[in-house]
Amino acid sequence: MQMSRIVVAGLAVLFLAGCATRNDLAVVRQDLDEMKGRTLRMERDLGGVRSETREGLEKNLKGVQGEIDNLRRSAADLQANLDNAKVDMQVLGGKVDDLSQQSRKPADEIALLKEDTDRRQSAVEARLEKLEKGMEELQKQLAEQRSREAEKTPDAIYQRGIDAYKANDLAKAREQFMRFIELFPNHDLTANAHYWLGETYYSDKVYDQAILEFEKVIKNFPTKGKVPAALLKQGMAFNELGDTKSARFVYKKLIENYPLADEVKMAKEKLKALK
Repeated sequence: MQMSRIVVAGLAVLFLAGCATRNDLAVVRQDLDEMKGRTLRMERDLGGVRSETREGLEKNLKGVQGEIDNLRRSAADLQANLDNAKVDMQVLGGKVDDLSQQSRKPADEIALLKEDTDRRQSAVEARLEKLEKGMEELQKQLAEQRSREAEKTPDAIYQRGIDAYKANDLAKAREQFMRFIELFPNHDLTANAHYWLGETYYSDKVYDQAILEFEKVIKNFPTKGKVPAALLKQGMAFNELGDTKSARFVYKKLIENYPLADEVKMAKEKLKALK
């Protein structure tokens, strides 16, 4: 039974592929003959089982009812297998006829089938190529988007301000530090941003504005490390404006409040130089 189904499945594949040959038909016919032989043997076996069943009923009528039931089930199974085998033979015969007709199809139909297959394959390849290009474009756009987003991070804005200051592009540096302060007023680098903003004004000799920015560092961020530097530059800005009294006050404040700061040495020198 299982063998017949395998044969039928094989025939179906050959039928669908459209490539049956005379050799295939010969193999099918051979399988058909084998199937017929198996069917005859099964019929003989069935006859033998039935005969044995009758003898068993006559000899062992009493006490062997269970065995009789088993024999009956075996007979039923054999009958079912026989019926299935006959159905498979009919199906197999039909497939043989179909394959015979298929083998007589003109060669131009096969050529048309191949042409259609090639056309479909080309269409699929073109679509895949289009999808690949679309994917590459999407990845490029995502990379650009990530780059733009990275430029908006606090560290990126702050670093652009530092780089511009080092390049002496004070206007750009001032713009970046002001943007940083506006967007991230509570960031750890906000005190530094105020300090460097004051440095841009100091470098442009806008001393009064520089003093205000340094004061924001001193007043609003007293625990940050930039306070001593802000005091020193604030005192220098006052001195540039000619306000030596305020300059002296700021230098002393730096020396008294931050005696271990690196800026103290310069503050003492500046204080000593004041008239």
